[in-house]
This record gives sequence, C-alpha cells and structure tokens, in this order.
Amino acid sequence: MIVRFGFVAMSLRLENASPSKTMTYTTFAKLADREAGLRKLERIAEENLHNTLRILKLCKTDRIQMYRFSSKLIPLATHEAVTDWDPFQALKPGFEEIGRFVRDNRMRVSFHPDHFCVFSTPRPEVLAKSEQDLRNHVRMLEAMGLDETAKCNIHIGGAYGDKAASGERFVRQFEALPDRLKRRVTLENDDKTFTARETLEAAERTSVPMVLDIHHYAVNPGDTDEDELHRELWPRVERTWRKERERLGYTDAQQLPAKIHASSPKSAADPRSHADLVEPEPLLRFLKQAARCTTHLDCMLEAKSKDVALVRLIDDFRQMEAQGVKVRDDGSVEIEALE
Repeated sequence: MIVRFGFVAMSLRLENASPSKTMTYTTFAKLADREAGLRKLERIAEENLHNTLRILKLCKTDRIQMYRFSSKLIPLATHEAVTDWDPFQALKPGFEEIGRFVRDNRMRVSFHPDHFCVFSTPRPEVLAKSEQDLRNHVRMLEAMGLDETAKCNIHIGGAYGDKAASGERFVRQFEALPDRLKRRVTLENDDKTFTARETLEAAERTSVPMVLDIHHYAVNPGDTDEDELHRELWPRVERTWRKERERLGYTDAQQLPAKIHASSPKSAADPRSHADLVEPEPLLRFLKQAARCTTHLDCMLEAKSKDVALVRLIDDFRQMEAQGVKVRDDGSVEIEALE
C-alpha cells in the first residue's frame, strides 16, 4: 500500500510564512475609515495567500503532495459586521495562482472548518452561521479553480443532550444544503461525541466520504474494538471513497485515495490533545492492517510540529524497513500488509 503524508496550514521550516495573519474586529472597528479598513483586510489576505503559495512550493521541493489550507486566509470573512464586503475580486489573482500550482503539481488539498461549523445544532441561527462558514470555504476552493476532489472536512457536531436525535438532525439539515456545498464535504469522527461507527453511518446515509481519525478512535472507540475497526468499519470507510470516485468518474484508487488523520496523544494525563510529533509504531500498526484491503491511502498528520513532524516521521520510518516499511521519498512510504 502506498501512503502519502501531509500537514496542516503552517510550516515551521519557513520564516515569516504564516498563512493565518489576521485583524481582530475590535481593531477593525476602531479604524476611522471603514473602506480603508476593508482594503487593509484584503492586503492581509493577499499576504496569507502569498505565504500559502510559499508553503506549497516547499511541499513540492520535498515531494509532499498533501496539504490542508488555513481556514483563516481571509480575516473576518464571515463576521456579521462585514456582510456587505466581498473580497474575492481583489483576491482573485492570489487564489488563481494557488489553484494553478496545486493542479500543475497534482497536490491533494483541503480545508477543515472549525468546530463552530455544526449541522447537528437545534438552533436556527447557528445552523445559518454554519452554512455561511461552509459556503465561504467552498467559495475559496472555487476561487482556486479546484474540482470536487478538494474537500472541506467537518464533524457531525454536538449531542445536545440526545445524541441519537442530534445524529438524525445532522442528516436532515445536511441533506437540505445545496449540492454545491454537500459535494465538497468529508465527515470525520470526533474525540468526545460521535464515534467512528456513528460517523460512518451518517456518512453512508448522506453519501459523503468519511475521514477516519485514528487518534479520535483511540480515545473515543464507542463499542467498536480494533478487530471490528479493521474487519468491518475500515472496508466500509473505503467504500465511501470508492463511491465518491465513481461519482467523479475515476476508476483508480490512486486518483482519490481514502484519507485518514493521524496524531499522537500529548500525554497520558491529556490523551485527547495532540503531541508535537507522531509516534510511528501505533500508526504503522494501523497502516499494516489497512493494507490488507487498501492499495493507496492519504494520511494527514495533525501534530503540533506541523511539517517538522512529517520530516521526523519519515526519518523514523527509514529505520523500520525490517517491519515492512519502504520510504519512497520525503512525502510517502510503501507499507507491507499484515500477514
């Protein structure tokens, strides 16, 4: 099985390259000239896009083919006080340049709207805000000219005192979204509420691919043990991606591999938080199991040390050849299936 690795938003190996520079609304509101303030927001966004391109170029140099964009590319993008502001025309060149680079280098990119983007909510105003947030992320992908392989990953959301009812509400409210938004979504299990099994059931019902977070599974397994995870759930997760490939007209798994998230617990006392680096042994155990039925897999690392953690993981894997790991390049490995 061929596994590609990616990282999230920030590179710790580039100086002055934050893609998430911002301005608080408090600062914006104090500006005497509102139009000048809006232009300043656009200049900050242009710098974020420029730094994103710098990070992508570093990825190309290192043959890293996966990257998750910062959700903060456009400061205050969905703030209720600037709903009359449309920055996309001003930012068109920057978005288009990123899109061309991604396409030319066949990179897999994504967004992950934050935890406020919840479609299980019982509150209409929160639902409207969630749709607005998702729409903004989709619009950025569209501004880049990227097709529907570029996704926005979300969680189901909160239980609100009745997890079964919340799960049903998620399905109903998600299904009511425009197809343009739904076709951009992947669904991920979380570390406290909706388990891998529950998330998979929602993904199957809404016909969206599932991203399995193996750290979240470890701290929130529900009633699914590891044998069931590999024997039953993982093949079903794979099928959600096969159906998505079929919808997009792809015939080969390497054109849109299944995707997982991986990270390590910060400590025994704080198992849900992410550590700086990724422990290779637990990840390898999962990958060798997955290789039994999977030929290509993409793995997004959610370590605090970003691309430094990816570099370290590849270095660790170079020492594990006897365990069935072959490093292909600085961004991917080949894994032998568990016998």
